[in-house]
Amino acid sequence: MDENRLRELARAVIETEARAVTALGERIGPEFVCACRHMLDCEGRIVVIGMGKSGHIGGKIAATLASTGTPAFFVHPGEASHGDLGMITERDVVLALSNSGETDEILTILPLIKRLGVPLIALTGNPDSRLAREADVHLDVSVEKEACPLGLAPTASTTATLVMGDALAVSLLETRGFTADDFARSHPGGRLGKRLLLHVADVMHTGEAIPRVHPEDTLDAVLVEMTRKGLGLAIVGDADDRVLGVFTDGDLRRVLDHGQVDVHRLTIGEVMTSPCRTITAERLAAEALQLMDEKRINALPVVDASGRLIGALNMHDLLRAGVA
Repeated sequence: MDENRLRELARAVIETEARAVTALGERIGPEFVCACRHMLDCEGRIVVIGMGKSGHIGGKIAATLASTGTPAFFVHPGEASHGDLGMITERDVVLALSNSGETDEILTILPLIKRLGVPLIALTGNPDSRLAREADVHLDVSVEKEACPLGLAPTASTTATLVMGDALAVSLLETRGFTADDFARSHPGGRLGKRLLLHVADVMHTGEAIPRVHPEDTLDAVLVEMTRKGLGLAIVGDADDRVLGVFTDGDLRRVLDHGQVDVHRLTIGEVMTSPCRTITAERLAAEALQLMDEKRINALPVVDASGRLIGALNMHDLLRAGVA
């Protein structure tokens, strides 16, 4: 195995595909705008079709569209001629992918798509192909050459098609005013969705689970409360539940480092950390995590707009929720 040759081959592939992608920029013109307009005006779904490697790329494009505010799904053209064509309605837009523009399975169902009267957008590498001629809009994704040294395996051509699909999806996203919150609603099960959707109120401890103490409480009583609640801190508040400070496991170590301590007489007001960091319930859990990381703390009191204690949050809560 010649290691230098392997590296040369890899670089050649990357350079070939990079040139193919760069060439697309010069083709973004009126046809691209027209394709976007059809997709923005669509009252149904964007139906993506493609065979073989184009089909795999089509599935990815459909998924990207759907997750960025443009409802879409993939239909296999071979299955379409055996019943799945019924998935396409008069309210839809068809996005057809074929490097040659002469894929038999797509051409077979082309008359039926045209009969429905739905807009047909074609991404091909052959502007003179039948699919390109029949389409309402044709986007040229042709490449100078494939990255495959045999010129056979779809490589640069599939990359170019995928990039054009991404260009459509992102252009539509921006035009629709699609936001991070909208994106999160399409990804509620993933870590990204949790970071964008989960709020402090969703994971904080409330009521009796809050380790709350008063400044005149002795250290031994506070330690009992901390142990019982198991959040690694006690929150010191006044009679109106306004947060005065906190006492954490780290504070306890610092107190003990000072030598002999009478835990029955020392009050928590003498050794608490004050003022302390707090957070409100409507903030994102991801923001709480960022604050903890920046300040190197493991727990936070949660307060309302008036500064009154309503909850407690620690790092383990965020880890369990999948935010971290």
